[in-house]
Amino acid sequence: MTAEIVLVPHTHWDREWYEPFQRFRLRLVALLDEVIQTMEREPGYHFTLDGQLACVDDYLEVRPENRERIAALVRSGRLAVGPWQILLDEFLCSGENIVRNLELGLSRADKLGGAMGVGYLPDMFGHTAQMPQILRRAGLQHACVYRGVPAEVTSAAFAWVAPDGTAIRTQYLPEGGYGNGVDLIHGAGTLEERAAAFTARMRPWSEGPLLAMYGTDHSAPVAGLPDLVAAMGSRMDTLSGYIATLDPALDTLPRIEGELRSHARANILPGVISVRVHVKQAMARAERMVERYAEPLAALWGAEWPGRFLDMAWWRLIDASGHDSVTGCGVDETAQQVAARIAEAEHLGQAVRDMVTARLAASVPSDGVLVVNPTPSVRRGVVLTEVAGQDPLTGPSGLVPVQTLEYAPTLLLDEEMEPELALSFIHGPELYGQHITGWSVEGGVLTFTVARTATEVFDPDEIAAAARGAHRVRILAEPRRTVAALVEVPALGHTSLRPVPWRPGRSPAAGVAPARADGQVLDNGLLRVEVADDGTLTLTGPGGVTVTGAGRIVDGGDVGDTYNHAPPAPDRLVCEPLVVEVSPVWSGPLVAALDIRRTYLWPATESEVMTGPDHARVPQIAAPDPGRGQAEAETVVETRVELRAGEPFVRLRVEFDNRAGDHRVRLHVPLPAEATTSYAEGQFAVVERGLSAEGGCGEYPLPTFPASGWVAAGGVAALLEHVTEYEVAAEELALTLLRSVGFLSRNRNGLRPEPAGPQIPTPAAQSRGLRSVSLALMPYTGDWSAVPPAAETFRHDLLAVPGTGDGELPEPGTGLSVSGPGVVMTSLRRRDDWKELRVVSYANEPATAAIEGSFAEARRADLRGRPGDPLAVTDGRLDLPLAPWEIATIQFR
Repeated sequence: MTAEIVLVPHTHWDREWYEPFQRFRLRLVALLDEVIQTMEREPGYHFTLDGQLACVDDYLEVRPENRERIAALVRSGRLAVGPWQILLDEFLCSGENIVRNLELGLSRADKLGGAMGVGYLPDMFGHTAQMPQILRRAGLQHACVYRGVPAEVTSAAFAWVAPDGTAIRTQYLPEGGYGNGVDLIHGAGTLEERAAAFTARMRPWSEGPLLAMYGTDHSAPVAGLPDLVAAMGSRMDTLSGYIATLDPALDTLPRIEGELRSHARANILPGVISVRVHVKQAMARAERMVERYAEPLAALWGAEWPGRFLDMAWWRLIDASGHDSVTGCGVDETAQQVAARIAEAEHLGQAVRDMVTARLAASVPSDGVLVVNPTPSVRRGVVLTEVAGQDPLTGPSGLVPVQTLEYAPTLLLDEEMEPELALSFIHGPELYGQHITGWSVEGGVLTFTVARTATEVFDPDEIAAAARGAHRVRILAEPRRTVAALVEVPALGHTSLRPVPWRPGRSPAAGVAPARADGQVLDNGLLRVEVADDGTLTLTGPGGVTVTGAGRIVDGGDVGDTYNHAPPAPDRLVCEPLVVEVSPVWSGPLVAALDIRRTYLWPATESEVMTGPDHARVPQIAAPDPGRGQAEAETVVETRVELRAGEPFVRLRVEFDNRAGDHRVRLHVPLPAEATTSYAEGQFAVVERGLSAEGGCGEYPLPTFPASGWVAAGGVAALLEHVTEYEVAAEELALTLLRSVGFLSRNRNGLRPEPAGPQIPTPAAQSRGLRSVSLALMPYTGDWSAVPPAAETFRHDLLAVPGTGDGELPEPGTGLSVSGPGVVMTSLRRRDDWKELRVVSYANEPATAAIEGSFAEARRADLRGRPGDPLAVTDGRLDLPLAPWEIATIQFR
């Protein structure tokens, strides 16, 4: 027997995966009923509840009467809960989502008796670079990981170091991950033999007590386990209880820096980044809506804080971030529920945003437009909005440059019709979604005029009497147009516009250099874009940096699954269009745009499953089958190429009707200079990556990686609206637009030696139908420091809201300014009677964040919002020193 083994009973609970949430919850309730009964019956029993409060919440919604029973077990130290609300995928949600997840889990665990003091990350598909800093700034001293650990880790403990230098003691789960102790109880041989075998297997990893994680996916406790452990001469504990006995010193441990995305010791299943792209797009939209529009605007410009609405939005975003949820590697029913959850979060954020902007719009005349800046710096840029008439627009400081983009229809109805029927269309003052501004009857025609706003009220009986004998009804709307206007808006503030009659001698103030379209060329003085005969783009940026052939579309086969891409053998790549058409859209001076229409023949039938990776060349599935089907579908890929005045990047919107299956579509961008690394933004960091990935476990290490806000390599950056899979190879940057697959997991995937889950068909993961992806391309010189500000502009459009008041235009309003080299704002909200701001430094050197607004006192806080040291404020300005890559939370009032 051995006393060196510490057995940690637990369950790994996938909240939703190969069954949808409510089906799994039925099993969860039965499991926790058994856990509670077993632990109350056997006082020596300990259990670790997977590090996530969602298990407890889902259970108590069904069994609310058992809350105190759970709390008693937590207070006793025998049941470990938290610290997370849900076990997330770290790369497929924002850094702020990670923080709120931890904040929610810790606060809810406190109400039950306290959270497990370990950042438990047992099954995430790799780990983000800033996780050590996040955990430490939330008050945790330890992490525990499985996937993504590189080959240089040869011990069960290491110091994991964030980009800012924060190190955290990290427990690695070798030899089987969170199930490495299962064979101790259920393996072959006697108890003594099993313990000896476990000790022999684990001793090379640790000199101290050996951690045996006894549990698997959705596993329940085994009755009598304390006696069995005692007979083994070992002890039972929670994970936090085991780690608390270890030496917390870091100076003797090997140091591992940055993100953990190695394939060396376990599969990291990188294909989840690119499957069900529409879910990733929805997640990014909802996060931006809540993080950068709803919360900051409500904090600065709202009346009563809409905390409950925002809490509900965050709860749904956090629930959707699960590592089998937003990843898309579940059954179709799971993906549908995740998408609905994300949509609700976005709707809640929109409701809060609209409530605040409606309050501001009440001071803008009804013929005007409120313009809101969601970024924390003064913004001079193009806003798209709709206005009435043909008059020029003025702001508080005078006329602004305007370009008309399109006109709304003015004839809404002109039909033979009885007047009584037309009168039934009227609902109060509203007709056809607008307000009645006048009516007339002439020549047997009843004519209504409508507009967006009106002040006069009409009597329907009077109209009906006058319209007797009329036989035709006409509805005319006021002339309206969609325009681009060049405006300057204060930081996190607002301004306004309205039409004014044109008078000779009046002209807009000088703006930035115009954007112009001339044939197949766009130019705004900062960037020149030329469309080639094959539909690709040549970009010429500052310093003559030139990208030739950008935007090439490449379609290839994919006989993998929701976890791993796998090309067939032989693959058939389609990259040459049959027909290319280029048509003008807008000629400038504020927005210049062209449409490129490329027609391809893409293989249309799904391929058969094939096996056997051939690692001697480009990884493919070696088989005599021709791989991709021979039937073809004509596919038109339409690309809107748009260049705006003052922007150093070109906007692209790529759309196509996906009629094929089992394939991958990528957009390729040749690099203007040779690159040996790439830089990708995400989760409070900019990560430098090489051109290859470390292998070793069996899963083929494809060098595809995630990027959240942008990716840069070799002098060109792609600005992104959602987390996107990319690869740098053959002197090109390839961005995955779509990956279509038909199985949750294939039992035989050529680039992964074992199943990642059950082989269940997922026809919706083929993502058929209309697909659209927006991004921007930006050549740059030197390092990538010019890219984050451009990405901030691209991702956060100025917001235009119709005015609802009267009188003159109000003065612009400034909210809060945050500036400094490499300083990025990630969050702004209210907490009690304080406002709370979070910033991160994207710099390798110490920096200072200049924070300016209407406040008199400030203090630091941790990631849980607990107050720290006071900070000096002078005339509403705070100069905050930041260490390189520091995440800082500030409270002020």
